[in-house]
This record gives sequence, structure tokens and C-alpha cells, in this order.
Amino acid sequence: MAHTSSMAGAMPRRLRSVGALVIAGALLGPAACNEEKSEQTAGPPQVEVVAVTQQDVPLYQDWVGSLAGEVNANISAQVSGYLISREYQEGTIVKKGQELFKIDPSQYAAVLERAKAQLAVADGQKGKTVLDVQRLTPLAEKQAVSRQELDDAIQADKVADGQVAVAKAAIQQAQIDLDFTSIRSPVDGVAGLAKAQIGDLVGPATGPLTTATQIDPMRVYFTVSQQLATELQQRVLAEGKTLRSSEGGPELQITLASGQVYPLRGRARFADNQVDVSTGSVRVVGDFPNPSGLLIPGMFVRVKALMGTQKDALLVPQRAVTQMQGRYLIAVVGADNKVSIRPVEAGQRVGEQWVVQGKLSAGDKVVAEGVQKVRDGVVVAPVPFNPPTTQGTMIQASARTP
Repeated sequence: MAHTSSMAGAMPRRLRSVGALVIAGALLGPAACNEEKSEQTAGPPQVEVVAVTQQDVPLYQDWVGSLAGEVNANISAQVSGYLISREYQEGTIVKKGQELFKIDPSQYAAVLERAKAQLAVADGQKGKTVLDVQRLTPLAEKQAVSRQELDDAIQADKVADGQVAVAKAAIQQAQIDLDFTSIRSPVDGVAGLAKAQIGDLVGPATGPLTTATQIDPMRVYFTVSQQLATELQQRVLAEGKTLRSSEGGPELQITLASGQVYPLRGRARFADNQVDVSTGSVRVVGDFPNPSGLLIPGMFVRVKALMGTQKDALLVPQRAVTQMQGRYLIAVVGADNKVSIRPVEAGQRVGEQWVVQGKLSAGDKVVAEGVQKVRDGVVVAPVPFNPPTTQGTMIQASARTP
């Protein structure tokens, strides 16, 4: 009986729950129907559109490059001796001909003085032989002396000429050696660290004492693909110019590691005379003026070159281009406000815009905001595009890597 009683008590509770659900459904039913009806009667989705613009666009391409001095001179001792002084401050700019090191010159000065003394002896011997020839010549004509004596005098005079020449050469060599005791910079540039100290015995076999690097102009080295190198050569020929002329290549711009754009422009000067078979690339050399010394050999920079101009290019905001499964798509809004999804080819980026090619014309309206709301054939409510402002955005052109 107790079991029957509990079942009887449970049944009303179930009925009450079912009744509550029925009542809730009755109450919510009209609201749900109204919501569905409102969705069906809602207007087309609102999207922001912008007109396709057409203009000439400069074509840039960039690479990673490294800087090096046009001349990197290893400065070594040409004569042996002890260093007695260092005449420059390491890391400072030096001038061509400026003394950097000094080798003890005493032994070379002594050699020079001995050579000069030997020349004096040779000159004295030369004077005697000249007098002998002058004295014996008329006597030999009168047969007062034998012809053999005259010939001997003439031969001694020629030997004296040789001795004088040897003595002069010895003086010249001694003077050169003495001059080499003053080690000087061969170029205008920056002198590096000293690799020898005062008191060291140095000579031709001891290696470089320091380096002097010419930094103005500064060279930049970078590599381009074989295909691009060929295209540039064809362009030069099409303009009626000669390959590898002294005029150089396109204008260059570099960006430093800090992100700062170097204020002065350079120019590509020449390319290597062969292709690297392992990479299929060609090494290109450019130069930049560096009067302030801001550019330092060994720095890595970003090199940008103006490769040409694309005439009448079509530009749209980058946010208007959607990439899907390797394709680039764009939503075009027609005069009837109906969306047409079209494939395009994306090319050069110019600031916040993108050069595209496809079934587009200047003035066409494309969806720049709200692309996720549209599909092909849907009707939309277009409003003008209001681009977001990004503080500190730098508008610059960069190449798209395909």
C-alpha cells in the first residue's frame, strides 16, 4: 500500500512538470515565431564599399644585403724592425698618407749614409777615369802612348760608370727602406684595431698590423635571381643602352636594422660576371655615399630597388582581398546592389592598398568591410568605407613574394 501511495504521489508531480512545459511553450511560442518572422523580414546586410582606383604604380623589389668598404687595405710592415710608436687612434678616420706606425729607422738611416758614401767614392773614381781618357786620347793619336793604354783607360771609365749607377741604385733602395719605416695609410678611411704593440719586432712575414677601410662611398652586396637579372638586362637593351655600361643600374634605397631609412640614395653599379650554380643567383654590387660614416662595414640592411612603373594599375584596399585555397577573391557590388565574387591576381602592395588584376574596372565598388556577410548573388546595403586609422603607419611599397 505504501508503494501504491508513492506512485500515486509521483504521478501528479509528472503531470505538473508536463503542464509547466506546455504552458512555457505556449508562452514562448509567439515570441519565437515573431523572432523568426523578424529575421525573414530584416533588410539586406550592410557592408562598407570602396571604389577601385586606377593609377601608375612604381614597382619595387627588395633583398637582404650586406655592407662593405670599397677598399679594405691590409697594412703590413715592408721592412723588419722594432715598433717605436703608434701614431693613430684605433677606430678613427685617417687620411691617405697619414702615418700609422713608426719602425726604428736607425739601421736604415745608416745603410742610406753608407750608400751615399759609396756613391761619393764611385763619383771620384769616375772623375779619375774621365781625366785619364781625356789625357791619353791626344797622346795616342801622336803615338806617344800605346793604343792599349788608351783602351784600358776607356774600359776603366765604363766600369766607373757602372759603379756610379750601382751606388745610385743602392741609395734609392736605402731611401725606400728608410721611408718604409714610416707605415702610412694608403686610403682615406677608418683605421682598425692595432695588431702589434710598441716594442714588437715586425716585418713582412708578421702579417697585417691593422686595416684601413674606405667607407665613402660604401658598397652594398646582394643577390638577385637569374630570372630577374635576365629581365633587367633585356630591359636595358630595350632602352637602347649597353650592358655593363658605366651608367649603372637602378636607384637603390636601404633600410637599416633599426628600421630607419637611410636618407641618401645609391645606385646598382654592376653584377658579377657569372651565375652561382648552387643557388641560381647573381651577386649585385651597389654603392651609397657615406659622408657622415653612419654606414659601417659588415652591417646587414634591407635593399630596395625601383624596378619600373606599372601603368594604369587597379588598386583596392588589402582588406578587400580574401585568400581561399590558394586563390585571391574579391566581392564586387553591382548597380543593383547584388554581390559578385570574382577571382583576381594580387600583385604589388602599395601602403594599405593592393594592385589586382582580373575582371575589374576603375570605379567598381568592392566590399572592404563586412566580407564575411556576403556570398555570390546576395543583395547588400552598401555604405561608404570608413578605413580605420592606424597611428604611426608608414606608407611604403614592398614586393609581394609569390
